[in-house]
Amino acid sequence: MPERRRRTVRDLRRANRSVLLRRLYFDGPLSRQDLARATGLSPASVSNVVSELIEAGLVVEAGSVESDGGRPRVLLETAAGYGHLVGVDVGETRVMVELFDLGLTQLAKADLPLIDGGRDAHAVVRHILDGLPAVVEGASVDPASVIGVGVGVPGMVEHGPEAVVHCQTIGWDGVPLERMLREGTRLPLFVDNGASALGQAEMWFGAGRGHRDAVVALIGSGVGAAVMIDGSPYRGAAGGAGEWGHTTSRVGGAPCRCGSRGCLESYVGATALLERYGEAGGPAGAGEEAALAGLLADPSEAAAALREDVAEHLGAGIADLVNLFSPEKIIIGGWAGLLIGGRMLDRIVAAAAAHALRRPFARTSIELCHLGPEAVAVGAATLPLAHLLDGGEPAGARWPGGGPRGIMTY
Repeated sequence: MPERRRRTVRDLRRANRSVLLRRLYFDGPLSRQDLARATGLSPASVSNVVSELIEAGLVVEAGSVESDGGRPRVLLETAAGYGHLVGVDVGETRVMVELFDLGLTQLAKADLPLIDGGRDAHAVVRHILDGLPAVVEGASVDPASVIGVGVGVPGMVEHGPEAVVHCQTIGWDGVPLERMLREGTRLPLFVDNGASALGQAEMWFGAGRGHRDAVVALIGSGVGAAVMIDGSPYRGAAGGAGEWGHTTSRVGGAPCRCGSRGCLESYVGATALLERYGEAGGPAGAGEEAALAGLLADPSEAAAALREDVAEHLGAGIADLVNLFSPEKIIIGGWAGLLIGGRMLDRIVAAAAAHALRRPFARTSIELCHLGPEAVAVGAATLPLAHLLDGGEPAGARWPGGGPRGIMTY
Protein backbone atom coordinates (compact mmCIF):
# COMPACT_ATOMS: atom_id res chain seq x y z
CA MET A 1 0.00 0.00 0.00
CA PRO A 2 1.51 3.38 -1.00
CA GLU A 3 2.70 5.52 1.86
CA ARG A 4 0.52 8.57 2.47
CA ARG A 5 2.44 11.84 2.12
CA ARG A 6 2.29 13.99 5.27
CA ARG A 7 1.14 17.57 4.75
CA THR A 8 3.54 20.16 6.03
CA VAL A 9 2.82 23.69 7.25
CA ARG A 10 4.13 24.90 3.89
CA ASP A 11 1.61 22.66 2.07
CA LEU A 12 -1.19 24.08 4.21
CA ARG A 13 -0.16 27.68 3.53
CA ARG A 14 0.02 26.97 -0.22
CA ALA A 15 -3.46 25.39 -0.15
CA ASN A 16 -4.91 28.37 1.75
CA ARG A 17 -3.18 30.79 -0.62
CA SER A 18 -4.68 28.95 -3.61
CA VAL A 19 -8.20 28.96 -2.17
CA LEU A 20 -8.10 32.70 -1.50
CA LEU A 21 -6.35 33.63 -4.73
CA ARG A 22 -8.83 31.72 -6.87
CA ARG A 23 -11.78 33.25 -5.05
CA LEU A 24 -10.39 36.77 -5.49
CA TYR A 25 -9.39 36.22 -9.11
CA PHE A 26 -12.72 34.85 -10.30
CA ASP A 27 -15.16 36.56 -7.90
CA GLY A 28 -13.41 39.68 -6.60
CA PRO A 29 -13.38 42.33 -5.38
CA LEU A 30 -14.22 40.81 -2.00
CA SER A 31 -13.63 41.79 1.61
CA ARG A 32 -11.75 39.70 4.15
CA GLN A 33 -15.10 38.89 5.75
CA ASP A 34 -16.48 37.74 2.37
CA LEU A 35 -13.43 35.52 1.88
CA ALA A 36 -13.81 33.91 5.29
CA ARG A 37 -17.47 33.14 4.65
CA ALA A 38 -16.88 31.85 1.10
CA THR A 39 -13.87 29.64 1.88
CA GLY A 40 -14.53 28.43 5.40
CA LEU A 41 -11.10 29.62 6.53
CA SER A 42 -10.80 31.35 9.88
CA PRO A 43 -10.63 35.17 9.90
CA ALA A 44 -7.08 34.90 11.29
CA SER A 45 -5.97 32.60 8.44
CA VAL A 46 -7.56 34.89 5.87
CA SER A 47 -5.87 37.92 7.40
CA ASN A 48 -2.43 36.25 7.47
CA VAL A 49 -2.59 34.99 3.88
CA VAL A 50 -4.05 38.22 2.52
CA SER A 51 -1.26 40.21 4.19
CA GLU A 52 1.26 37.91 2.50
CA LEU A 53 -0.41 38.38 -0.90
CA ILE A 54 -0.52 42.16 -0.48
CA GLU A 55 3.16 42.21 0.49
CA ALA A 56 3.96 40.19 -2.63
CA GLY A 57 2.02 42.72 -4.75
CA LEU A 58 -0.41 40.11 -6.04
CA VAL A 59 -3.43 41.51 -4.20
CA VAL A 60 -4.38 45.17 -3.86
CA GLU A 61 -7.09 47.14 -2.08
CA ALA A 62 -10.02 48.15 -4.30
CA GLY A 63 -12.07 50.59 -2.25
CA SER A 64 -14.49 49.83 0.55
CA VAL A 65 -18.16 49.15 1.23
CA GLU A 66 -20.35 50.06 4.16
CA SER A 67 -21.05 47.32 6.70
CA ASP A 68 -24.05 46.96 8.98
CA GLY A 69 -23.30 48.89 12.15
CA GLY A 70 -19.52 48.67 11.85
CA ARG A 71 -16.52 50.12 10.08
CA PRO A 72 -16.45 50.05 6.26
CA ARG A 73 -15.06 46.80 4.87
CA VAL A 74 -11.98 47.05 2.66
CA LEU A 75 -12.38 45.31 -0.70
CA LEU A 76 -9.54 43.30 -2.24
CA GLU A 77 -8.76 42.13 -5.77
CA THR A 78 -5.90 40.56 -7.69
CA ALA A 79 -3.53 43.08 -9.29
CA ALA A 80 -3.77 42.85 -13.09
CA GLY A 81 -0.39 44.56 -13.41
CA TYR A 82 1.39 42.22 -11.01
CA GLY A 83 2.93 40.16 -13.81
CA HIS A 84 2.55 39.01 -17.38
CA LEU A 85 1.59 35.79 -19.14
CA VAL A 86 2.58 34.51 -22.57
CA GLY A 87 0.24 32.26 -24.55
CA VAL A 88 1.49 30.42 -27.65
CA ASP A 89 -0.80 28.76 -30.20
CA VAL A 90 1.15 26.28 -32.35
CA GLY A 91 -1.02 25.72 -35.41
CA GLU A 92 -0.32 24.09 -38.74
CA THR A 93 -0.14 27.35 -40.69
CA ARG A 94 1.27 29.74 -38.06
CA VAL A 95 2.65 30.17 -34.57
CA MET A 96 0.84 32.86 -32.60
CA VAL A 97 2.64 34.35 -29.58
CA GLU A 98 0.61 36.71 -27.39
CA LEU A 99 1.42 38.65 -24.21
CA PHE A 100 -1.26 39.31 -21.57
CA ASP A 101 -1.50 41.00 -18.21
CA LEU A 102 -2.82 39.03 -15.25
CA GLY A 103 -6.40 39.95 -16.20
CA LEU A 104 -5.78 38.37 -19.65
CA THR A 105 -5.92 41.67 -21.51
CA GLN A 106 -3.82 41.24 -24.65
CA LEU A 107 -0.84 43.63 -24.74
CA ALA A 108 1.13 42.42 -27.78
CA LYS A 109 1.02 39.75 -30.48
CA ALA A 110 3.44 38.13 -32.93
CA ASP A 111 1.94 36.15 -35.84
CA LEU A 112 4.63 33.95 -37.40
CA PRO A 113 3.64 31.92 -40.50
CA LEU A 114 4.71 28.32 -41.12
CA ILE A 115 5.26 27.02 -44.62
CA ASP A 116 5.32 23.25 -44.11
CA GLY A 117 2.15 22.47 -42.17
CA GLY A 118 3.99 22.57 -38.87
CA ARG A 119 6.06 19.46 -39.59
CA ASP A 120 9.46 20.97 -38.76
CA ALA A 121 9.61 21.09 -34.97
CA HIS A 122 12.83 23.11 -35.09
CA ALA A 123 11.08 25.82 -37.12
CA VAL A 124 8.25 25.90 -34.57
CA VAL A 125 10.76 26.28 -31.73
CA ARG A 126 12.54 29.11 -33.58
CA HIS A 127 9.25 30.92 -34.07
CA ILE A 128 8.34 30.61 -30.37
CA LEU A 129 11.77 31.81 -29.25
CA ASP A 130 11.64 34.70 -31.73
CA GLY A 131 8.14 35.60 -30.60
CA LEU A 132 8.97 35.88 -26.90
CA PRO A 133 11.24 38.95 -27.11
CA ALA A 134 9.03 40.38 -29.86
CA VAL A 135 5.96 40.57 -27.61
CA VAL A 136 7.81 41.46 -24.40
CA GLU A 137 9.73 44.29 -26.04
CA GLY A 138 6.71 45.28 -28.14
CA ALA A 139 4.71 45.90 -24.97
CA SER A 140 7.71 47.50 -23.18
CA VAL A 141 7.45 45.22 -20.15
CA ASP A 142 10.21 43.88 -17.93
CA PRO A 143 11.11 40.25 -18.86
CA ALA A 144 11.36 39.55 -15.12
CA SER A 145 7.60 40.18 -14.84
CA VAL A 146 6.74 37.20 -17.07
CA ILE A 147 5.18 34.57 -14.83
CA GLY A 148 5.40 31.84 -17.45
CA VAL A 149 4.87 30.76 -21.05
CA GLY A 150 1.99 28.45 -21.96
CA VAL A 151 2.27 26.56 -25.25
CA GLY A 152 -0.78 24.94 -26.89
CA VAL A 153 0.17 22.26 -29.44
CA PRO A 154 -1.66 19.81 -31.70
CA GLY A 155 -1.66 16.13 -30.75
CA MET A 156 -1.00 14.34 -27.48
CA VAL A 157 1.28 15.72 -24.77
CA GLU A 158 3.13 13.29 -22.54
CA HIS A 159 3.66 14.98 -19.18
CA GLY A 160 6.70 13.50 -17.47
CA PRO A 161 9.93 15.14 -16.32
CA GLU A 162 9.52 17.21 -19.51
CA ALA A 163 6.67 17.64 -22.01
CA VAL A 164 6.93 15.40 -25.09
CA VAL A 165 4.55 15.82 -28.04
CA HIS A 166 3.09 13.09 -30.26
CA CYS A 167 1.15 14.29 -33.30
CA GLN A 168 0.71 11.69 -36.03
CA THR A 169 -0.89 14.03 -38.55
CA ILE A 170 2.16 16.31 -38.77
CA GLY A 171 4.81 13.65 -38.19
CA TRP A 172 5.75 14.54 -34.62
CA ASP A 173 6.67 11.26 -32.93
CA GLY A 174 7.93 11.91 -29.41
CA VAL A 175 9.17 15.48 -30.06
CA PRO A 176 10.88 16.74 -26.84
CA LEU A 177 9.41 20.21 -27.29
CA GLU A 178 10.02 21.44 -23.75
CA ARG A 179 13.70 20.40 -23.86
CA MET A 180 14.12 22.11 -27.25
CA LEU A 181 12.59 25.33 -25.92
CA ARG A 182 14.71 25.17 -22.75
CA GLU A 183 17.82 25.57 -24.90
CA GLY A 184 16.63 29.09 -25.77
CA THR A 185 14.74 30.39 -22.74
CA ARG A 186 14.85 30.30 -18.95
CA LEU A 187 11.22 31.32 -18.60
CA PRO A 188 8.94 28.72 -16.96
CA LEU A 189 7.23 26.59 -19.62
CA PHE A 190 3.83 24.89 -19.57
CA VAL A 191 3.00 22.72 -22.59
CA ASP A 192 -0.42 21.20 -23.26
CA ASN A 193 -2.73 20.14 -26.05
CA GLY A 194 -4.28 23.19 -27.74
CA ALA A 195 -7.85 21.92 -27.38
CA SER A 196 -7.32 21.31 -23.65
CA ALA A 197 -5.96 24.84 -23.26
CA LEU A 198 -8.94 26.23 -25.18
CA GLY A 199 -11.26 24.18 -22.99
CA GLN A 200 -9.81 25.62 -19.78
CA ALA A 201 -10.14 29.18 -21.08
CA GLU A 202 -13.76 28.67 -22.17
CA MET A 203 -14.67 27.15 -18.80
CA TRP A 204 -13.04 30.04 -16.92
CA PHE A 205 -13.97 33.03 -19.06
CA GLY A 206 -16.19 31.98 -21.95
CA ALA A 207 -19.23 29.92 -22.86
CA GLY A 208 -18.49 27.30 -20.20
CA ARG A 209 -18.35 29.72 -17.27
CA GLY A 210 -20.66 28.55 -14.49
CA HIS A 211 -20.72 24.96 -15.78
CA ARG A 212 -18.80 21.88 -14.64
CA ASP A 213 -19.22 19.36 -17.49
CA ALA A 214 -18.73 20.39 -21.10
CA VAL A 215 -16.99 19.42 -24.31
CA VAL A 216 -15.08 22.15 -26.14
CA ALA A 217 -14.50 21.30 -29.81
CA LEU A 218 -11.52 22.82 -31.63
CA ILE A 219 -11.93 22.87 -35.42
CA GLY A 220 -9.13 24.35 -37.46
CA SER A 221 -6.88 22.70 -40.02
CA GLY A 222 -7.43 19.59 -37.87
CA VAL A 223 -10.03 18.64 -35.27
CA GLY A 224 -9.78 18.01 -31.52
CA ALA A 225 -11.81 18.36 -28.36
CA ALA A 226 -11.40 18.96 -24.64
CA VAL A 227 -13.64 16.84 -22.46
CA MET A 228 -14.13 18.93 -19.32
CA ILE A 229 -15.26 16.89 -16.32
CA ASP A 230 -15.95 18.72 -13.07
CA GLY A 231 -14.21 21.75 -14.55
CA SER A 232 -10.96 20.01 -15.54
CA PRO A 233 -9.83 18.35 -18.79
CA TYR A 234 -10.00 14.57 -18.90
CA ARG A 235 -6.66 13.36 -20.27
CA GLY A 236 -6.86 9.56 -20.24
CA ALA A 237 -4.11 7.10 -19.40
CA ALA A 238 -1.65 8.33 -22.04
CA GLY A 239 -2.69 11.98 -22.29
CA GLY A 240 -4.48 11.25 -25.56
CA ALA A 241 -8.12 11.80 -24.59
CA GLY A 242 -9.92 14.30 -26.80
CA GLU A 243 -8.68 13.14 -30.21
CA TRP A 244 -12.27 13.48 -31.42
CA GLY A 245 -11.12 14.23 -34.97
CA HIS A 246 -9.83 10.66 -35.26
CA THR A 247 -13.02 8.92 -34.29
CA THR A 248 -14.53 7.07 -37.26
CA SER A 249 -17.28 8.98 -39.05
CA ARG A 250 -17.55 6.58 -42.00
CA VAL A 251 -16.07 3.07 -42.06
CA GLY A 252 -13.78 2.74 -45.07
CA GLY A 253 -14.34 6.41 -45.89
CA ALA A 254 -12.01 9.18 -47.04
CA PRO A 255 -8.31 8.78 -46.21
CA CYS A 256 -7.14 10.79 -43.19
CA ARG A 257 -3.74 12.33 -42.57
CA CYS A 258 -3.32 10.06 -39.55
CA GLY A 259 -3.17 7.02 -41.87
CA SER A 260 -6.65 5.71 -41.15
CA ARG A 261 -9.81 6.15 -43.21
CA GLY A 262 -13.14 7.78 -42.51
CA CYS A 263 -12.01 9.95 -39.55
CA LEU A 264 -14.23 12.89 -38.65
CA GLU A 265 -11.29 15.21 -39.42
CA SER A 266 -11.28 14.03 -43.03
CA TYR A 267 -14.81 15.46 -43.43
CA VAL A 268 -14.89 18.61 -41.27
CA GLY A 269 -11.23 19.65 -40.77
CA ALA A 270 -10.38 22.71 -42.87
CA THR A 271 -7.45 21.11 -44.70
CA ALA A 272 -9.46 18.10 -45.89
CA LEU A 273 -12.59 20.17 -46.58
CA LEU A 274 -10.72 22.64 -48.75
CA GLU A 275 -9.07 19.83 -50.69
CA ARG A 276 -12.56 18.58 -51.55
CA TYR A 277 -13.64 22.12 -52.44
CA GLY A 278 -10.65 22.45 -54.77
CA GLU A 279 -11.57 19.18 -56.47
CA ALA A 280 -15.10 20.55 -56.94
CA GLY A 281 -13.77 23.66 -58.70
CA GLY A 282 -13.09 25.98 -55.77
CA PRO A 283 -10.49 28.77 -56.24
CA ALA A 284 -6.82 27.80 -56.01
CA GLY A 285 -4.12 29.77 -54.21
CA ALA A 286 -6.28 31.37 -51.51
CA GLY A 287 -5.28 31.08 -47.86
CA GLU A 288 -7.22 28.62 -45.73
CA GLU A 289 -9.39 31.19 -43.97
CA ALA A 290 -10.24 33.06 -47.17
CA ALA A 291 -10.93 29.80 -49.01
CA LEU A 292 -13.22 28.50 -46.26
CA ALA A 293 -15.11 31.80 -46.14
CA GLY A 294 -15.48 31.51 -49.93
CA LEU A 295 -16.86 27.98 -49.67
CA LEU A 296 -19.42 29.04 -47.07
CA ALA A 297 -20.64 31.88 -49.34
CA ASP A 298 -20.40 30.06 -52.69
CA PRO A 299 -23.90 29.70 -54.25
CA SER A 300 -22.91 26.80 -56.55
CA GLU A 301 -24.55 23.38 -56.23
CA ALA A 302 -21.18 21.74 -55.54
CA ALA A 303 -20.43 24.11 -52.65
CA ALA A 304 -23.97 23.71 -51.25
CA ALA A 305 -23.58 19.92 -51.31
CA LEU A 306 -20.23 20.22 -49.47
CA ARG A 307 -21.82 22.43 -46.82
CA GLU A 308 -24.63 19.93 -46.27
CA ASP A 309 -22.08 17.12 -45.95
CA VAL A 310 -20.08 19.10 -43.38
CA ALA A 311 -23.22 19.88 -41.34
CA GLU A 312 -24.24 16.22 -41.36
CA HIS A 313 -20.83 14.85 -40.35
CA LEU A 314 -20.24 17.54 -37.73
CA GLY A 315 -23.72 17.04 -36.31
CA ALA A 316 -23.20 13.28 -36.13
CA GLY A 317 -19.82 13.80 -34.44
CA ILE A 318 -21.43 16.11 -31.87
CA ALA A 319 -24.14 13.49 -31.28
CA ASP A 320 -21.37 11.01 -30.44
CA LEU A 321 -20.10 13.44 -27.80
CA VAL A 322 -23.62 13.86 -26.40
CA ASN A 323 -24.19 10.10 -26.20
CA LEU A 324 -20.77 9.38 -24.67
CA PHE A 325 -20.46 12.20 -22.12
CA SER A 326 -23.92 13.79 -21.69
CA PRO A 327 -22.35 17.23 -21.10
CA GLU A 328 -24.18 20.37 -20.05
CA LYS A 329 -22.71 22.17 -23.06
CA ILE A 330 -20.88 21.52 -26.28
CA ILE A 331 -18.89 24.57 -27.35
CA ILE A 332 -17.61 24.87 -30.92
CA GLY A 333 -14.38 26.85 -31.30
CA GLY A 334 -11.31 27.22 -33.49
CA TRP A 335 -11.09 29.56 -36.46
CA ALA A 336 -12.77 27.07 -38.82
CA GLY A 337 -15.35 26.02 -36.23
CA LEU A 338 -16.39 29.64 -35.73
CA LEU A 339 -16.67 30.25 -39.48
CA ILE A 340 -18.66 27.06 -40.08
CA GLY A 341 -20.80 27.43 -36.98
CA GLY A 342 -21.44 31.11 -37.65
CA ARG A 343 -22.91 30.21 -41.04
CA MET A 344 -24.85 27.02 -40.30
CA LEU A 345 -25.13 26.28 -36.59
CA ASP A 346 -28.87 25.57 -36.93
CA ARG A 347 -28.24 22.81 -39.48
CA ILE A 348 -25.45 21.32 -37.33
CA VAL A 349 -27.71 21.25 -34.27
CA ALA A 350 -30.51 19.66 -36.31
CA ALA A 351 -28.13 16.95 -37.54
CA ALA A 352 -26.92 16.35 -33.97
CA ALA A 353 -30.52 16.02 -32.78
CA ALA A 354 -31.23 13.44 -35.49
CA HIS A 355 -28.28 11.24 -34.40
CA ALA A 356 -28.24 11.71 -30.60
CA LEU A 357 -30.30 9.98 -27.94
CA ARG A 358 -33.22 12.24 -27.03
CA ARG A 359 -32.78 12.50 -23.27
CA PRO A 360 -29.08 13.51 -23.10
CA PHE A 361 -29.53 15.78 -26.13
CA ALA A 362 -32.41 17.59 -24.42
CA ARG A 363 -30.10 18.40 -21.50
CA THR A 364 -27.22 19.67 -23.68
CA SER A 365 -26.88 23.08 -25.30
CA ILE A 366 -24.66 23.68 -28.33
CA GLU A 367 -23.10 27.08 -28.94
CA LEU A 368 -20.06 28.85 -30.32
CA CYS A 369 -16.91 29.71 -28.40
CA HIS A 370 -17.09 33.17 -26.79
CA LEU A 371 -13.36 33.91 -26.84
CA GLY A 372 -12.90 34.20 -30.59
CA PRO A 373 -10.57 32.59 -33.14
CA GLU A 374 -7.44 33.27 -31.05
CA ALA A 375 -8.79 31.49 -27.97
CA VAL A 376 -6.05 28.81 -28.02
CA ALA A 377 -3.44 31.48 -27.20
CA VAL A 378 -5.67 32.75 -24.38
CA GLY A 379 -6.04 29.17 -23.18
CA ALA A 380 -2.30 28.62 -23.32
CA ALA A 381 -1.82 31.72 -21.14
CA THR A 382 -4.10 30.16 -18.54
CA LEU A 383 -1.55 27.35 -18.01
CA PRO A 384 0.98 29.54 -16.10
CA LEU A 385 -1.96 31.44 -14.60
CA ALA A 386 -3.34 28.18 -13.17
CA HIS A 387 0.08 27.44 -11.65
CA LEU A 388 0.05 30.83 -9.95
CA LEU A 389 -3.53 30.46 -8.71
CA ASP A 390 -2.70 27.02 -7.36
CA GLY A 391 -0.28 28.75 -5.00
CA GLY A 392 2.80 28.12 -7.13
CA GLU A 393 5.78 30.39 -6.77
CA PRO A 394 5.77 33.21 -9.34
CA ALA A 395 8.61 33.45 -11.84
CA GLY A 396 11.42 35.76 -10.86
CA ALA A 397 10.07 36.21 -7.34
CA ARG A 398 9.62 34.61 -3.94
CA TRP A 399 6.74 34.77 -1.54
CA PRO A 400 7.51 36.93 1.47
CA GLY A 401 10.10 35.23 3.63
CA GLY A 402 11.10 32.87 0.82
CA GLY A 403 14.26 34.51 -0.49
CA PRO A 404 15.32 37.30 -2.82
CA ARG A 405 13.76 38.23 -6.14
CA GLY A 406 15.54 36.59 -9.04
CA ILE A 407 16.18 37.71 -12.60
CA MET A 408 14.46 35.98 -15.51
CA THR A 409 15.62 36.26 -19.11
CA TYR A 410 14.20 35.14 -22.38
